[in-house]
Amino acid sequence: MSESFSFGNNFKVHVFGSSHGPHVGVEIEGCPAGVEVSVAQIQEQLDRRKPGQSALTSQRKEEDKVVVEGGIENGKSTGEKIRMLINNNDTRPEHYAKFSITPRPGHADYPALVKYGQLQSGGGFFSGRMTAAFVMAGAVAKKLLGKKGVETMAFMRSIGEVKLEGEPTDEEIVQNTYANAVRCPDAKIAAQMEGEVKNAMKAQDSAGGVVECRIVGMPAGIGEPMFESIESVVAQALFAIPAAKGVEFGAGFAAARMRGSAHNDEFEMREGKVVTKTNNAGGILGGLSTGMPIVFRVAFKPTSSIFREQNTVDLGKMENAKLKIEGRHDPCIAIRAVPVVENVAAFCIADILIGEKG
Repeated sequence: MSESFSFGNNFKVHVFGSSHGPHVGVEIEGCPAGVEVSVAQIQEQLDRRKPGQSALTSQRKEEDKVVVEGGIENGKSTGEKIRMLINNNDTRPEHYAKFSITPRPGHADYPALVKYGQLQSGGGFFSGRMTAAFVMAGAVAKKLLGKKGVETMAFMRSIGEVKLEGEPTDEEIVQNTYANAVRCPDAKIAAQMEGEVKNAMKAQDSAGGVVECRIVGMPAGIGEPMFESIESVVAQALFAIPAAKGVEFGAGFAAARMRGSAHNDEFEMREGKVVTKTNNAGGILGGLSTGMPIVFRVAFKPTSSIFREQNTVDLGKMENAKLKIEGRHDPCIAIRAVPVVENVAAFCIADILIGEKG
């Protein structure tokens, strides 16, 4: 059950490894030579995602130290295939042995058993640990985008019933998001979000959340219509993030409750530039960028691994059974998804920009 997975046509991302295998890694094809990217910059992005950073994340002890095996020399891309990986050290397969007989509710155990006939320890390549590869690829892409004046930034919009209202500035997102355990740029709301997660933990339960992302600096007219639209490309990659259950751009589902007169983004001239008064379209019309910030949100389900006893089935006896999960799990997976979303957006936009026609 060893596979690799690929995304992109121009900035090609190939993900390999598994949660409890020797490593998790990524290969990148199509990155031009001369992009300034250091090991330290890649590590900075990985550190934002790794477990054990607070009591609100999994206590699995992984250093997640990036090993660059090729494609980057002296702080610059060489133009050759970039290969990076992190090693898996703190694995505890004994916590997972029983799930091949009693599949975990909310996990891929049962359909994976049907498809592959076996279940890998730690969830194999279905594990959220695979997103470390997404972050490594995004870290390189972010440096490529920086040369073009484009930046991706994400933050926690809501956890459970606690929501950040209003629109934080780009500066607030960059400066404040990683100053607290829940990745929210507003300290007051962050404290409330932390309380929401702690309440779920006390109940031996978990919480879901919504991550918002902005892509700023995109010029107008970028993208391709239909199946290669910006929404199509970005959404496809976002749904590869485990626990992602919904994606919306701009006003998203709220648009269904609006009138056209309210939803339409009227154009105006501002300092010699065509802009829109509002951004309900999320910076995209007809699959193409409008020049306004691209804005989207990703809904993450509550972490499936909870410590309450749950109902399942015993596949050996083909009868109903009970299951109590052990191990180290995130009480709110959306927290560690913030840097993942930001970096997935980066390699998606890099792929689009490199392949831009005309």
